[in-house]
Amino acid sequence: MFRFSRQLSYQYSMNRMMNLNAGQTRRLILDSQMLFDRRETSTGKHRTTSIIEKLGYIQIDTISVVQRAHHHTLWTRYSGYHPDMLHQLQAVDRKIFEYWGHAASYLPMRDYRYYTYRMNNFCDPKDKWAKDRLKKCGHLMDGILSRIRKEGPLGSRDFKSNPETKRGQWWDWKPSKTALELLFWRGDLMVTRRDNFQRIYDLTERVLPDCTDTSMPQKDELGQFLVRRALKAYGIATMNDIVKHIHAAGRKVIESAAESMLEEEEVISVSVEGNHGYYALPGLLENVPQDSGNLRNVHILSPFDNFTIQRDRMNRFFDFDYALECYTPRAKRRYGYFVLPVLWGTEFVGRMDSRADRKKEILTVHSLRFENGFDEWEEFLPIFAGKLADFAVFNNCGRIDFEDVKPRKIVAPLKRLLKNMEPENADA
Repeated sequence: MFRFSRQLSYQYSMNRMMNLNAGQTRRLILDSQMLFDRRETSTGKHRTTSIIEKLGYIQIDTISVVQRAHHHTLWTRYSGYHPDMLHQLQAVDRKIFEYWGHAASYLPMRDYRYYTYRMNNFCDPKDKWAKDRLKKCGHLMDGILSRIRKEGPLGSRDFKSNPETKRGQWWDWKPSKTALELLFWRGDLMVTRRDNFQRIYDLTERVLPDCTDTSMPQKDELGQFLVRRALKAYGIATMNDIVKHIHAAGRKVIESAAESMLEEEEVISVSVEGNHGYYALPGLLENVPQDSGNLRNVHILSPFDNFTIQRDRMNRFFDFDYALECYTPRAKRRYGYFVLPVLWGTEFVGRMDSRADRKKEILTVHSLRFENGFDEWEEFLPIFAGKLADFAVFNNCGRIDFEDVKPRKIVAPLKRLLKNMEPENADA
């Protein structure tokens, strides 16, 4: 295990400030994000639960050109992950629940009470969008609660919409769906399971496990929780990073908590290459590596992965300028519709736009681009080919097709490598 040098330890004890170099910082972040291989004694649902609890949340997303983001994020950290594990943890074991974390998220059930503050605030929302929805659809809420109380779990499809109501944009839901969401945000309902990705709601008291702590924390306790949650997941972070991690309290609550934790030395200030403004938990720095190491793992990451979701962090720490282009008009896209960052060791080296045709069992790589100056093909391609083959299997595909790869010289060796693996590669 790597440990920081005596010189750094002395500097920390004298100045209460530790200075990390860029390589150390990257390793610390990747270790905290569970992206460096480690021996794990747990498997199956236990391993999946430990990942969610370590990261604090797993973001849910609807885009399904490849496996949805929540499944992809977990598979990235656990190759034995299967999507049914998430269903079991939510619907059967009650180890996780859905609510607003960073965005719509799966969250550790043990953290439930820390989200009651937001639920309570929603009873008298200040947000104009929520106020308008309450005004238009609030009258339906009592009736919906009564139906679910009598009939059991229901989804939005179980409530008929008014055929005379004209609906415009995608967010202009039918009134009953809006009312269900309002009840969910307020904490009266929880998602008991998902059927074909559709939320099925039940009364909160029928979903929460017995003995779940539902007491609402004081602001200082909530703020400290959010600071710890962010720093455990990130390793090192700015105040903006911490505030953006989980949206369960306002910035002032989090900043006040961080200030008191600094005074108590529960949190310490850290500089990176002499630049200040970073925070960390003292325990995480006891084993900070001295360099980036020689590990050369390849990860094909989701745009909504906890590691990639804060684009400014990617740029700041890893010098990777990345934007999701699925919401950009086709003519203005540089790399593709749903581009997946490719991480090799501690560096982002490429971008892959792909689509899984599950009926035909074909993973099509529409575009594969590598960063300027990258040329370590002899070492990289065998590892990348193995990861790409695994990614195809994860997407229930038995064949990989390529459309546009640059540089073209890597296509032939990449195909040769894939022929010796499962799934077998077809002609591009």
